[in-house]
Amino acid sequence: MSDTADNPAASGSDTPPSPGQSRNPKQETGLEILTFGCRLNAWESEVMRNHARDAGLEDAVLVNTCAVTNEAVRQARQSIRRARKDNPDAKIIVTGCAAQVDPEMFGAMPEVDRVVGNHDKLKAETFNPVSLLGGTEKVRVNDIMSVTETAGHLIEGMEGRARAYVQVQNGCDHRCTFCIIPYGRGNSRSVPAGEVVEEIKLLTASGHSEIVLTGVDLTSWGEDLPGHPKLGRLVQAIITQVPDLPRLRLSSIDAVEIDEALFDVVTSEARIAPYLHLSLQAGDNMILKRMKRRHSREDAIALCERLKSARPEIAFGADIIAGFPTETEAMFENTLRLVDDCQLAYVHAFPYSARPGTPAARMPAVNGAEIKARAARLRDKAAQALSAHLDGMVGRIDDVLVEKPNFARAGNFAAIRLPENSAPRAGALVNVDISGHDGRQLIGTLV
Repeated sequence: MSDTADNPAASGSDTPPSPGQSRNPKQETGLEILTFGCRLNAWESEVMRNHARDAGLEDAVLVNTCAVTNEAVRQARQSIRRARKDNPDAKIIVTGCAAQVDPEMFGAMPEVDRVVGNHDKLKAETFNPVSLLGGTEKVRVNDIMSVTETAGHLIEGMEGRARAYVQVQNGCDHRCTFCIIPYGRGNSRSVPAGEVVEEIKLLTASGHSEIVLTGVDLTSWGEDLPGHPKLGRLVQAIITQVPDLPRLRLSSIDAVEIDEALFDVVTSEARIAPYLHLSLQAGDNMILKRMKRRHSREDAIALCERLKSARPEIAFGADIIAGFPTETEAMFENTLRLVDDCQLAYVHAFPYSARPGTPAARMPAVNGAEIKARAARLRDKAAQALSAHLDGMVGRIDDVLVEKPNFARAGNFAAIRLPENSAPRAGALVNVDISGHDGRQLIGTLV
């Protein structure tokens, strides 16, 4: 799975995928945004909010959907029905990956007033109330594969968030057999380095202590640009040209696409957060092959060992699917062992969910009860790995980013609970003395 799967994420922060929903409450304009899925969706919801506000769109609910799992689609439909009950007179406008993949399904819902495609949702002109709500055409979704550019959309921050997100890439050229996301996002396209650097300069000047680079397939950045630069070159440019930026964080990356320049800057530059969320998906070579992944189990282990050797404090997270079609117990055991072999600290466990139209949906399925049981075992393993990771941080003094009152995150993504009424403003970087943990969060006090 790509960067499109997450929810602190959704990652209000950088965690892995989840079909959960985040809510942007109604502003003075009477506009509400419901966001599902990944941090990229969260960023795009902020772009839409700004466009809608500037256009004067009022009494509307924008629903930014996710297509990564059937559960994400179900939750979006449920929330649309609830939004209609709560807002009987509001216009409900549905967009996002699920709406792009299956616009007719959402268009058939009586609660929905308009369905807008993923490309048009980022255009300012889309949100003009007259053009958006006028006429009788309910579904306005184009062919996402025809889109060839990703425009830079400057936002001066994200309401209610301690960090700022900068989209540098969109779409995906790969066709993993389980994944529907390319059909919602289109082919890979990149924002030129100069535009990215200028946006980060502005966000840093406005007081953001941490910037997150985000995209659907982040490590494919640059392949469509002149000279085919790699992501490492972009990260080096940011570090060099924005010296006042305290911390740069990378979102979900494909292990096989880490170029040497990226490896060097991640392992040598202290201002880059010591955390990488890897798109691993499985730990058995046959399953990886059937997923059409481009790395082997051995590749993943070697990469993690090499990164740890070069920067011992770095932590890893990963997306892992339990119960992929044809998976045997022995294959699943290989995946369980990958948690230890790659020294993973955070695991987002997905029970396999067949997405219609994908090759994996036509493969021999694992029994549903077995999928559920394996996902539970994987979650148990993940809890053990997280507890061990937190054990290793007790007794340290670390610099952390305050996300909200009494809560912060370390550079390696560890969650930290702070004493009541002790934390400064959201977005501040502070030093914390870590005294213990409860299995999920560290316990710390300001130094």
